[in-house]
Amino acid sequence: MPIHGEELHPHAARLLRDRFDETALSDCNITLTVDDALPEGHFEIAAIEGGAEVRGGPFSGVIYGAQELAARAGRALDLSALSNGPVADGPGLAYRTFWTWDHSTNWELSQIGQQEIGVFNPYQKPPSGFLADYRRLIDFCSDNRIGGIVIYGFLRDSHGGIDAAHELCRYGRERGVRIIPGIAIGAYGGVYWEGRHRYNLSTWLKSNPQHKAQFSRDIGFQIADLDFPLNFPHSDYTVTACPSAPEVLDWMEEAVSWLARTFDIGGINIESGDYGVCDCDRCVARRANDAEAARRAAEYGDSWSHSDMAANFPRLYKAAKAAKPDLWIYCEMQWDNLLEPVAVEAQSALPKGAIYQHTANRTYWQRLRKAITAEEVEALPTQPNVLRCQFACQWNGDARTERYALNARDFADMCIKGREMGMQGLTVWGEPSDYNATSEISYLAFSRFGWDPSLTWEEFVSRDLAPLFGSAENADRFVKIAEEIDANASLPVARLDALADSALEMIQGASPEKARRWLWLANRIAQRRHMGR
Repeated sequence: MPIHGEELHPHAARLLRDRFDETALSDCNITLTVDDALPEGHFEIAAIEGGAEVRGGPFSGVIYGAQELAARAGRALDLSALSNGPVADGPGLAYRTFWTWDHSTNWELSQIGQQEIGVFNPYQKPPSGFLADYRRLIDFCSDNRIGGIVIYGFLRDSHGGIDAAHELCRYGRERGVRIIPGIAIGAYGGVYWEGRHRYNLSTWLKSNPQHKAQFSRDIGFQIADLDFPLNFPHSDYTVTACPSAPEVLDWMEEAVSWLARTFDIGGINIESGDYGVCDCDRCVARRANDAEAARRAAEYGDSWSHSDMAANFPRLYKAAKAAKPDLWIYCEMQWDNLLEPVAVEAQSALPKGAIYQHTANRTYWQRLRKAITAEEVEALPTQPNVLRCQFACQWNGDARTERYALNARDFADMCIKGREMGMQGLTVWGEPSDYNATSEISYLAFSRFGWDPSLTWEEFVSRDLAPLFGSAENADRFVKIAEEIDANASLPVARLDALADSALEMIQGASPEKARRWLWLANRIAQRRHMGR
């Protein structure tokens, strides 16, 4: 029998054809359909005459339902699991998103030009590298029910420009993964990050130099939890426009509308820019409030402004929603300020329905998780609200980088505590490939705890990690070694030798994928030993 709805849900149908025995599938009646009454990502699987119906909420629900049917029915397509009634499920956190820069997203590992940190970087991979990296990342997100990918550098001439962006959106939508370009108001290259295009900021400012921002200090910022200084070289990437100039907002609104109408995107991540604020008279007057004055007096000054965001974001939000009403529009609330709100009056002007993203570095999260309550989050003028993890990546920690650390417990904690405090989502960095075993485990924790924040760590190890290592005991062993390496910037060589022996011992008789994880860990230890610490 055909899979009814295959033409509208090709990836879900492809998944079922790959998972089920061909003979069993030919004897079964399977229907795939969108149910707009279900929230996004939710699904229901019910028995029907001669088979099963998968109904899913918009964008991703049908795909998730097909995955669930495949997992429950096995290759023989045994539908006995439906005999007691429909099976239904949905995400505990509605908004589960990876944050990425195009230049440092490394999922296709067989190409030159990989980078690991930076915000104003040229793209150094072959032009085809952009799609090669992000297709693999989309596949992972689709398989693991991660709803979207924020991409800074979405439009860049050097990796395919408009044509590559169209193909990426098509690939993501077909697989139920929202592609969410990241932009900033009058900063970060505008809507078209790099290239000779009318919506590229540098290109526009060369024709409209009177609208450049007036900076009273050098561009940049420093993160307190990062123990080395960040570098912000001056270039076309770092030019900024005055957010008080009506002409700038007219141009931004036009560009955002073009972005939403031209590409089959799933959302837009909008921020005010975070490497300096304009100090013209109009901007200074708008930021004349005690909270922002206190930030200007701090050691690193004022690198971003809620007042700028409140003055500009509502118009951009309206333009994007007019083009595509179902977009996820993230409004970046910047970092480490939820307990000490900045420009509360300005925040009250922000529109309901945007997704307000509160970023936390590691030290601040330790404060936040103990101090904030669900009642306080419910009372925020911004609704709904999500967390963004700005640690467990290259932007926090010592020179070793947390990018390849085992960050699974951090992601689990932010899902669990975030849900308790009334947050409706979590965004984490997703740039390193799942080839890196610690990244793989961390991403799985983000996926599983984001879907079900009531999950316990022990359940996660038993259900999700044990199959990767052959047993829960083996998984615990891997986690213990990885966490010891992460916790100590320096270890005696004798201890590193013992840890390497423990990892290499697990390779004997292991399948290729299980051995890959232990080999990766052993190599990481060997690097440490080579450095003598």
